[in-house]
Amino acid sequence: MLSITLALVIDRLIGDPPSWPHPVRWIGSMISWLDRRLNKGDGRVTKGILMLIVIGIVTFSITVLIVYGAYQVHVFAGIVAESLIIATTIAGNDLKKAAHRVYLPLKKGDVTKGRQQVSMIVGRDTDNLNEEEITRATVETVAENISDGITAPLFWALVGGAPLAIVYRVVNTCDSMVGYKNERYGQFGWASARFDDLLNWLPSRITGFCMITSSSSPFVTKKQAAYDLKREARKHPSPNSGWGEAALAILLGVQLGGTNYYQGIKSERAVMGQAYKNLYKEHILGALSIMERSVRLFLILLWIGGGCYAAAVTWF
Repeated sequence: MLSITLALVIDRLIGDPPSWPHPVRWIGSMISWLDRRLNKGDGRVTKGILMLIVIGIVTFSITVLIVYGAYQVHVFAGIVAESLIIATTIAGNDLKKAAHRVYLPLKKGDVTKGRQQVSMIVGRDTDNLNEEEITRATVETVAENISDGITAPLFWALVGGAPLAIVYRVVNTCDSMVGYKNERYGQFGWASARFDDLLNWLPSRITGFCMITSSSSPFVTKKQAAYDLKREARKHPSPNSGWGEAALAILLGVQLGGTNYYQGIKSERAVMGQAYKNLYKEHILGALSIMERSVRLFLILLWIGGGCYAAAVTWF
């Protein structure tokens, strides 16, 4: 728990400087290397599973050795080592900076620069987006990554320390690189997508309720928000991403989802939330504020859960 808390502090203060070495970049390089060699011919589903297992075992083993070695030196060395590794698995600082890079040009009325900035964090076509659509894309990205990029790795760090946090990041990175439902990755990325869904199932739901609990909405009561959350989250095609998006839509009083274009191809997605207000640039700041409060509550719940587990182990 000390390592998890310190990891959040490190991420808040430092983030992920581009010039510093980062495990996710190494993981991405391993995925690309195995993708080129395995993603061809027959048996691609099996090869995709093999890729996931190989990268998971390699990164898990290296992390265990580093953490174990640090704890052999001193308990505080172990805590610091674990916190530094866990910090590399979360991306709250980078997510906040990316959202601000979209907000600032919109604040100045520069929609063109806003499109350029949002294109760095979303996969949809951005060339013709107006301010409202740019805002929606940014808010949806923040919503999805509260769990994917912050709370889920912290949850798995509580379960299994830095080694399991790294394994989560491996699965999540594999999903982001090969977990697509297209001709190239439909089979090879199947395992990555399914395991990512599995590892995010519980954290995403806890995060959604943390968002509803830690923030108030002028449009609905907390009781109604909690009820609406379960209904709205099911509209999302992903079994997990809908919980964060639904929570933000409910709290901000806006609608998320709708029409997107990917490489010129139209994609319709169910609309989530009630449009008490039209989306505008200030909703980006609102989404970030909700993110901060929900992460703090999530950390408190981790401390409570960790304390209860430690007490139970001591008692029995």
